[in-house]
Formats: sequence, structure tokens, C-alpha cells
Amino acid sequence: MPWSVAGLRLGRDWVAAPDPAALRTRWAALTGSEGAERERLFRPSRSRGPDAGAAALPGQRSAATARFADEPGPCPDPVRVLREPFDEQWLLPDQRLIDVARPELWRVRDEHQLFLVETPEPLVTAHLPVGRLGRLGRIRPLHRRPGAAEPNLAPGLLPLLGARHGGRVEAEDVLCWILAAARPGPRGYEVPLAADPERWQAGLELGRRLLGVQLRGARGGEPPRLPGGRRPYVRSAVTGWPHELAYDAESETLSLGSGTVSPVPSGAWEYEAQLVRVLPAWFAARTAHRGPDAEGLAALGPAEWPQSWTSELLALVTTLALLAELAPERAAFEPGPGLSAEALRAAGVLPPPAWARRPASVLDHQEEGPGGQFALL
Repeated sequence: MPWSVAGLRLGRDWVAAPDPAALRTRWAALTGSEGAERERLFRPSRSRGPDAGAAALPGQRSAATARFADEPGPCPDPVRVLREPFDEQWLLPDQRLIDVARPELWRVRDEHQLFLVETPEPLVTAHLPVGRLGRLGRIRPLHRRPGAAEPNLAPGLLPLLGARHGGRVEAEDVLCWILAAARPGPRGYEVPLAADPERWQAGLELGRRLLGVQLRGARGGEPPRLPGGRRPYVRSAVTGWPHELAYDAESETLSLGSGTVSPVPSGAWEYEAQLVRVLPAWFAARTAHRGPDAEGLAALGPAEWPQSWTSELLALVTTLALLAELAPERAAFEPGPGLSAEALRAAGVLPPPAWARRPASVLDHQEEGPGGQFALL
């Protein structure tokens, strides 16, 4: 996957939140303020402030492009993003608020796109990754153009794999193989390509299961389920505001204040991404606006625990439990003898050409630059 993009840099945390209603509340508070108060709430950086204009993000037709101080415009509809590993949140898609928005990623973001995120173990999401403080690594889109028109793969790779393994190979097959076989190396992921058709098929089967779990029902797929009919249930509803998250391993019960969820397999509770346990980090992100360090717009959030968060928690528990079950199988997977670098060079796959490492030319005359003029891409 030659083309990769560094992560987005928001510059201000208040433009993303676990609750879309909170983002609309923050927008209303910001646009309702004036002068020094607006400046304080905005939290200007070197790149963005109320007096700076910016182009509309691709695909966001209603976004305003005038200076925020002159014409904020209506609140843009929040979009779903990946904020942390396995933590799906919401973002205000207004480039005037985002220090480094990476428009090249927004241009290829659609219902066909998948993003591979470079974490210690490969992570795939259907949502735009918007990590905080570098916790999400470089982003590799599966497709270079909208509509899945061109794979982000070294030219010649798919025909080579198809001829080697006796059938048509799609871009998503390579993504599944990466999920199964990639391992971190000194220069990024090392992805051996199986020379044996049986090992290739075994890797695809494992990778497809990993992909289905990680996508969590996105793109019209079936949400993953625990085997044997087990599934986490809400045993007692979350009332008021839970101040802590606790786990009892003996009863497999997760407690959120007075609310309880079970069964929660220990693998889900202990699951880590980048040396951080996912469930406690997910809970901390949803209580951050009530913490002692929250100030300004970041302190605006739900007064009571939204029921939708409990539903998200149940789905997340299932995802983490399944990934924990698959972890030993992935760790033990052997790709077998691999295609040599010489064979890849002979087929013209290596090295990938310079153009494959750059964004494709995606021309859209509807994109607007600062102040409303057409953007030249």
C-alpha cells in the first residue's frame, strides 16, 4: 500500500466528542459569543483562529469558507471518526476549526473506503481516523480514488497474486492478508507474501474474520457475535452519571456506577491497544468533559449518561472479546515460504513508482476554497 498519509491534527480537542449533540451545543456556544470570549473559546493556534478562512472539506457541501469571525455559517453535521483504537466518536467537519485536516483523505472517503491504521497490530476502520497526540499512526487508504476505482497497491501486485494462487485477487483480499500476516518491523509493517496457495487461502480466511470483527457491522455487514449464543446484556441500567468503571472477573460483570453489564469475558476487559486497556480508555473519553481538567467548550457534554453509549459499550465488548479469542491464532499464523524480492522486482511490483506514493488527482469543481472560490487541485 504505497500511499500513506500522516494523521490529522485537530489543534483543539473540543471539535471532536463521543456525543454529536455535544458538538452542536459547543458550536452554538462558540457562535453565540463575541470578541475576547469567542477567542478564548476557540483556542487559536498558529494554523487556525477565528480570523482565518479555509477551504471546505471535500464532500462537505454545506461547509462555510468565509472567515469564522465574519460568517460562521450553520453547524456542520458531525461525522463519525475513529478517535482512538476501537473508539468511534464524532467530529465537526469544518476545516476552519482543524489545524491539519488532510483534505486528500476526505476526497477518497466514501462508503467503499477502508483505512488501514498503523498501530502495533494492523487496525482497519471504515471511519476516518482522527487520533489524538499521535496515538494513531500513518493512514493507508485501501483505494486511491472515490468509488473504489483504483486500489492503493503496488501496480502489478494483484495480477501477480492472481496468477500465483489460481484465481482473481481483489484489493480487499490483500488487506485481509495484511491483517493476518503483517508484523511490525524496523521500517514499519513487514508483510511477507505467501508463495504457497494453501497458506495464502489460510491467511485470507483468518484475515476475513479479523476484518469482520474490526469493522463491527460497518458497510452493511453483520455485527459480530460471540459464539455459542453468548452476548453481553445490561443487567441493571446506568442511572445518573457513573463515576467509575470496575470489573469483577469471577462474575464477568462490568460496573458503570450503579449499572452493570455481563457477561463480559476477561479477554475484553484486559484487551490492550498501544499498551492501553481499551475499555477504561473508552470510558475515560466519555467522562472527560466532567473532569477537573475540562474547560471552555470541552467541558460541554451530556448531563446524563446517554443510552446510546451503553449500546456502543455492548458492541465494543463483543468486538474486544472476539479479537482476544483470535489473538493466539493470529500470533501463531505462519505465512510459509514467501515470494522473494527478486520475484517481485522481476514482475515490476518492486519498487513501486513514485506516483503510487502520492495522492491520485481527484478533480471536483464543486470544492470551494477560502471565501467561496473554486479550489484548484
